[in-house]
Amino acid sequence: MDPSYRPVMAFEEKLLTVPPPIEVAGRRVKRYHVTTDPRGIAPDVEKAAYAILPELLPEPDGTPPATFVVLHRGGDDGAYLNAYSWVWDNVLHFRGAAAGQPVLGCPDRDPAHFIVTDPADRPWIGCVWELPPLLHERDAWVRHMLAPELPDLDGYVRDALPEGTTGGRS
Repeated sequence: MDPSYRPVMAFEEKLLTVPPPIEVAGRRVKRYHVTTDPRGIAPDVEKAAYAILPELLPEPDGTPPATFVVLHRGGDDGAYLNAYSWVWDNVLHFRGAAAGQPVLGCPDRDPAHFIVTDPADRPWIGCVWELPPLLHERDAWVRHMLAPELPDLDGYVRDALPEGTTGGRS
């Protein structure tokens, strides 16, 4: 690593909330919200994010239809929706959308104007505040879907990372 590298800002964990699961396009969707705002994600940003979610979901392939999303309201104008869907029995499919972030191709700084991001352009899967659910969700998928004799999709959907901060443990 370049010895002159310095982080852009001092690191602080963000708040993590876990709204109830929803169903979208036939998939059970677990939800995680990340923000510094104790009031949570603004309703217009949340509504716009979930309106674009169907565009981020893969076609059914026989794997139990489960997805988890991380909706992150950045510290600037940016908002990000990361959709992680289980496919091919044990593989995680990723698609993302962003709003208010010109560097990602957003047409304006409106945090409720989401566009689907091109994974070929920037193959990013999440920032440090968006990644904590991945470990939990991997372990929950194994616990409820792969290890038992009979998969338990309801058990998987109920098994969420606890609310608190993004630095919490599963």
